[in-house]
Amino acid sequence: MENQAELLARIAAALEKLVPATPDDVSWQDAPAYVWNGASARPVTQIEAPALTLLRGIDRQKQVVTANIARLAEGAAAHDMLLWGARGMGKSALLRAAIADAQNSGGQIALVQIATDAVPSLPALFAQLSGIKRNFLIFIDDLGFAEGDDATPRHLRSWLDGGVEARPTNVRLAVTTNRRAILPRQASEQDDPINPRDAVDDNLALADRFGLALGFHNASQDDYLDMLRGYAAEYGLELDESEALEWAKRRGARSGRIAWHFITELAGRVGKQL
Repeated sequence: MENQAELLARIAAALEKLVPATPDDVSWQDAPAYVWNGASARPVTQIEAPALTLLRGIDRQKQVVTANIARLAEGAAAHDMLLWGARGMGKSALLRAAIADAQNSGGQIALVQIATDAVPSLPALFAQLSGIKRNFLIFIDDLGFAEGDDATPRHLRSWLDGGVEARPTNVRLAVTTNRRAILPRQASEQDDPINPRDAVDDNLALADRFGLALGFHNASQDDYLDMLRGYAAEYGLELDESEALEWAKRRGARSGRIAWHFITELAGRVGKQL
């Protein structure tokens, strides 16, 4: 009997090793940011974000976003946000920087980033955050939907406004995307002889659920150079503006991202780390 008991114990121990360990419950009070994978959260010990003063050419957007996040951090009424427009113009960087600024000012707020494919799990995340005495900005970067996916946009509209599973009062959503309509529009929708306006209204219905919808547009030459001057002064780099313009020309765009790439090039040449 003893040998049989030992054998059963060894079998049980072996089976336990085959079963993945259940992750410990995350503490929603400790970290400045988290990454949600659809089933659990991983804390992030530091938010990587530029200083707000280095985000140039988007002054109005910066003022509105930082004010809204400051309200949320204080527990006051705040809007869900849709940041849409040109690539590389600082949409996600602004959100991270504004959260870091609110935290540095004593605000009780954390950033929770989720991948687009984890959007259907938002009710589970809402359930975890609703009882926490802290405020949260859920961040969905570069949102888009697969062709034929009608369910996810419909659920997201419900969560934003009026559904029974709407996000709790201490939670707001921030979404970045390259276009305001978010949902793809097919050419056939433009030619619908019955009511072409219906297709447009449906595509904009999700965008309309956000209290704030801010557009980000391609940088002018002056804005692009202003970004570079700010970075160069911050990191003690010598800036050749004609070379910087040629850099942007070769890449076919002027944006904050292109400016940062050029600054990275300059820093690398002189052996500096950013």
